[in-house]
Amino acid sequence: MADTLIDLEMAPTESAPEIVDHNEEELAEIKKETGNQLYKTKKYIQAIPYYTEAIELCPDSPSYYGNRSACYMMLHQYKEALEDARKSVLLDPRFVKGYIRIAKCSLALGDITAAENAISFVKELEPANTAILPEIKKIEVVRRFEEEAKKAYLKNDYRKVVYCMDRMLEQVPCSLYKLQRAECLALIGRYQEAQEVANDILHFDKQNADAIYVRGMCLYYQDNVEKAFSHFQHVLKLAPDHTKAMDIYKKAKLLKQKKEEGNEAFKSNKLAEAYALYTEALKIDPYNNSTNAKLYFNRATVCSKLGRLNESVADCTAALSLDPNYLKALLRRAKNYMELGEYEDAVRDYENVCKMDKSRENRRLLQEAKLALKKSKRKDYYKILGIDKNASTDEIKKAYRKRALVHHPDRHASASSDEKKEQEKKFKEVGEAYGILSDPKKRARYDNGQDLEDLEGMGSEVDPSTVFQAFFGDQYSFGNGGFTFQFG
Repeated sequence: MADTLIDLEMAPTESAPEIVDHNEEELAEIKKETGNQLYKTKKYIQAIPYYTEAIELCPDSPSYYGNRSACYMMLHQYKEALEDARKSVLLDPRFVKGYIRIAKCSLALGDITAAENAISFVKELEPANTAILPEIKKIEVVRRFEEEAKKAYLKNDYRKVVYCMDRMLEQVPCSLYKLQRAECLALIGRYQEAQEVANDILHFDKQNADAIYVRGMCLYYQDNVEKAFSHFQHVLKLAPDHTKAMDIYKKAKLLKQKKEEGNEAFKSNKLAEAYALYTEALKIDPYNNSTNAKLYFNRATVCSKLGRLNESVADCTAALSLDPNYLKALLRRAKNYMELGEYEDAVRDYENVCKMDKSRENRRLLQEAKLALKKSKRKDYYKILGIDKNASTDEIKKAYRKRALVHHPDRHASASSDEKKEQEKKFKEVGEAYGILSDPKKRARYDNGQDLEDLEGMGSEVDPSTVFQAFFGDQYSFGNGGFTFQFG
C-alpha cells in the first residue's frame, strides 16, 4: 500500500486566542492539531502520542480514533489501525472515513470479506464517494487470484501459487499472502527466499506462528531435523490447532525414525529389511528433497551389495535429480556403470566427479574408466577364441586349432557369398587373436590396454592363411580351391 497521506479530521483553520484555563475538549483539540502537524511532516511515530492524549481527554470523539488510525496505517501497523477505525464507526455509525479505513486495513490484513462489508457501508452512506474505487479494484484482482491460488494449491502446483501470491501482493502488502507465498517457496526448494520472508515478518511479530512454521519447514527440508522439531513445537505451543505444523511434525518424526531403522538394518547386514525400510521412508514426504536424496543413495548402496546393479543405477539417478551435487551418489553410479560394462557412462560420471573433487583417487578412477572404455572398443581376442583371460599357452593353441578349422574359407566354399565373407572375416580375426595372445609381450601389452591401435594393426598385417599353414604345417593341403580336412 503506497505511503500517501490519508485525510485527517481537521479543526477550523482560524486560530483561537490562547486561553490559560482550557477545558478538556479544548485541550484535546490542541493535542489533535499538534498530532496533525506532525502527521503532515510524516513524523507519524511522534504524532501518535498526541492523538492518544486527545483520546484520553475525549474518549467519545470518533475523529481522534480516526486520525490515530490514519497514522498507524502510514506505519503499516494495520491491526492497530483497524482497531481504531472500528472504534470510530462504533462511536459514529455514519463516519464514512472510518469505514474507508476499515476497508483499507482489512484488505491489507487479507480479510477480504471485512473489506467488502466496509465498502458496502460507504456505498450506502455516500453512494457517490470515489475514495473507495481503488479498494474495489484491488479486491477484484485479489479475489480472482485468490481463487486460482486455492485451485493450484489443491493440485500441488506450488509454483502457480507463488505466481498468484505475487499478483495479490502487488495490490496489498498482506502478511498472510507473504507467508502463503513463503510456504510454497519452501515446497519448491527455494528455501533462502522463504526464510527471508519469514524472518522479515518475525522482525515485527516475534510470535507469528505461521512465520515460525515456515522457518521450521525450511530447516526440515534442508535435513536440519532437530532444529525443525523445536520450531514445530514452538508453533504448536502458540497455536495448538495449527494443522499444517502438526502434520509436518508427524512426518518429520516418522521420516527420521524410518531412516534410522534402515541404517541399523544395513549395519547389521539385513539388506532386504534395509531395502524395505528405505522404500517406506521414501513414501513419507515427497517434498523433502534433501532427506529423500540420501534415502535413494542408501537404497542404491543396498541394491549394489545385492548385485542389483541396474536398480542401484536408477536410485543413484533419482538421488542426483534431487541433489545434482551429491558426490557419493555420482561415485556409486559410476562404479555401477563400470561393473555393468557401460564405460562411456562411467567416464562421463567420473569426469563430473573430478569437476567436484579433483582428488588423486578420483583422477585415478577416471583414468581407469577411460582405459576400460578404450579396451571395450577394440576386438576382444579372448572372446574370439572362446577362452578365459587367464588361459594358458596350450589352451590358446587348442582354441586356435578349433576355431581356425571351423572358420577356414575353404570349408565354406559352397556357402552363399555373404556367408563366405562372414567366415573369411572370422578366420582373419582368429588369426589376429592367436598372433597377439600367443606372443607373451604382445599379450601383456594387450591386457594392459597399451598401444591398442598398434596391436590391432600388427594383427591385421598377418596373413591368416600363413598363420594357419605355419600352425598346422602340411597336415592339410590346398589346391585349386579345394581343402581336405582330416578329423580324428
